[in-house]
Amino acid sequence: MKHVKALVIGLCMAAGFPWVAGQAGAQQLHARVTVVADRIRGVDPSVFRQLQKSVEDFLNTRQWSDKAYAPAERIDCNFLLDLQNKVSDDVFVGMLTVQSTRPVYNASYQSTLFNFKDKDVAFRYDAFQPLEFSDTRVSGNDPLASNLTAILAYYAYIIVGLDQDSFAPDGGNALFKKAQSVVNNAPTNSQSISGWKAFEGPRNRYWLVENLLNARYNNFHQVLYQYHRDGLDQMYDHMNQGRDAVVSCLTELNALYADNPTTVILQSFFEAKSDELAGIFSQAPPQQKMAALNLLQKLDPEHGTKYREDLK
Repeated sequence: MKHVKALVIGLCMAAGFPWVAGQAGAQQLHARVTVVADRIRGVDPSVFRQLQKSVEDFLNTRQWSDKAYAPAERIDCNFLLDLQNKVSDDVFVGMLTVQSTRPVYNASYQSTLFNFKDKDVAFRYDAFQPLEFSDTRVSGNDPLASNLTAILAYYAYIIVGLDQDSFAPDGGNALFKKAQSVVNNAPTNSQSISGWKAFEGPRNRYWLVENLLNARYNNFHQVLYQYHRDGLDQMYDHMNQGRDAVVSCLTELNALYADNPTTVILQSFFEAKSDELAGIFSQAPPQQKMAALNLLQKLDPEHGTKYREDLK
């Protein structure tokens, strides 16, 4: 919250982030990976250290987009893999929390762009085999081994797509289509694998990318762009105008909410932005603060207590 309030009073200290790519870089992600395996017994801890390194290398050494990113432009993201059970000697199930951030113009503040918990993670891991993935052959000979790289590639495409959406209208569309291709070709012929099908739950990988590509929710992409470019990126020099743009975005999201209040993209947006939004409006004029509070409590009841406390 201290960092969020710094955004409100000055958007931290000026840092001059390089928005135009300089020297081209093949990779788009700067991923930090953490594997938690406290519940797993009977496995050499070195296996999980190797898994952590393998996943980090997989994410950071691949090119996920045709767009060139300079080294300083790589997207900061975190992958927390919490292993909860060992199904067999080399098959694990658990949860994956994925978070990515986006820098704010002329500031050192990093805005959380994506924060998603995936509870349907199951995979086979052999520390002596490299992690392999191909867009043209997502499901390999071993579905459980392929499932790990399919999940990682899916979220890599989502992260880069959202990042590009925040800098250009509909900038992430090509990446979301790649993520949807992973969904359509994902491993399924194993009892342990889930999260890729519509009937497997209302908030899973299938529905996230379905929402992102559904023409019914096209306004969401415009909101994502305006929130960051017309809102956050303006606040260092023009706090009031930036805050007005965020209010306008909330109004647009209210229309989307009226159409379908249970969309995954709405839930995901507020999971990422609740702290930030509370900070943005904590210093707003009383009338605007009340209008924002009413919208936020309606659109994001899960964080209603936070909004009421911070905007009182």
